Amino acid sequence: MTYLIDRRLQGKNKSAVNRERFLRRYKAQIKDAVGRAIKGRSITDVENGEKVSIPVKDVNEPRFGHAHGGVWETVNPGNTEYQKGDTINRPRGGGGGAGRGRAGNSEQTTEDDFIFELSREEFMNYFFEDLELPNMVKTQLTQVVEYKNQRAGYNISGTPSNIHVLRSLRGALGRRIAVGGPSRKQLTALEHELRELREQGVEDDDPQVIELKHKIHHLHTRLLAIPFIDPIDLRYSNRIKIPKPSTAAVMFCIMDVSGSMDESRKDTAKRFFILLYLFLKRVYERIDVVFIRHHTAAAEVDENEFFHSRESGGTVVSSALHLLNKVISERYSNGDWNSYVAQASDGDNWDNDSVLCKQILTSAIMPRVQYYTYVEITDGPPQNLWEQYAEVAAAHQNFAMQKIVTPADIYPVFRELFKKQPK
Repeated sequence: MTYLIDRRLQGKNKSAVNRERFLRRYKAQIKDAVGRAIKGRSITDVENGEKVSIPVKDVNEPRFGHAHGGVWETVNPGNTEYQKGDTINRPRGGGGGAGRGRAGNSEQTTEDDFIFELSREEFMNYFFEDLELPNMVKTQLTQVVEYKNQRAGYNISGTPSNIHVLRSLRGALGRRIAVGGPSRKQLTALEHELRELREQGVEDDDPQVIELKHKIHHLHTRLLAIPFIDPIDLRYSNRIKIPKPSTAAVMFCIMDVSGSMDESRKDTAKRFFILLYLFLKRVYERIDVVFIRHHTAAAEVDENEFFHSRESGGTVVSSALHLLNKVISERYSNGDWNSYVAQASDGDNWDNDSVLCKQILTSAIMPRVQYYTYVEITDGPPQNLWEQYAEVAAAHQNFAMQKIVTPADIYPVFRELFKKQPK
């Protein structure tokens, strides 16, 4: 039996295989620590690593020892403070109460905590462990402006370092065979004729024999004059740049910026969008982000204006859906893009417009997108937009909707929207 030992080293001379074993063994404690870290930090910083701590009692290894059975008497020399029968007070809290810190808290650690740092990749793995992108049925690849070198036959010119020796020698052999073929055939015939004359007893000084020898010598000279390799035989490896395929997605962020959407609601929506973007980055190599804001009218804007502009007036959600449909038709209609839409609103909308939103979603948008998520940021009762969207969700599996009341609900809502579906 052969044993293979992984001796790859990670930072600070720690073995990578030992670290992976440690993470597997204390997976539950690490997930709890990551969950607490998420609650105590901004979602905008979620892609960074994290220092987590585990109580020492959870990392202790079981071991065998020799028990002290029976009754034992000990003599401690040098005791000048206590006499037989004195009562000794119990120490308080394991060293002055230092061991009463909350286990696993990365903010307040104690000497009883084992502290280590999760890398960015490890932190994100635990963060997204129970999530997946639903309904991922498109597997087409799109061509992006990324290229890779690929061999594409041979050239008759190039640099010496690119000479393909085997292909050049093969070409030289073929040239020699082709050029010397007629001469070899003629030489074979003359040698056969000379052999027959000698078998007939013709002397070497016979004019016919002398002429044959002269022709044979001339043909040998011609064959020897054919070069072993010629510049025209040289072939050079040819490499061309071809587009490198990579998975691509487009993420549409739609947000209501009317007067009813205050700064706190916009901040909540921003965190949700960032979380979705980080999630998509783990699946796709390239992501285009399109920001669409709306009040009574919709507009495609940059990220800064999307999150910081202030508008007043009413809300017409259908204007954003019309613009969304237009952008998809003009820029992402070739079927190679995985389209995701995230819409955030407080649910306020004109009554007649909500019915129009349902019609646009059902007829134009839902057949084109991979997934559509709607979050309603409000602590009030459902509005008419929610009721119309509920009918869309009932008819399309790739439509999901949830309600967010406080920023603390962002992560649970996100997990609910993108939870693993039963096979």
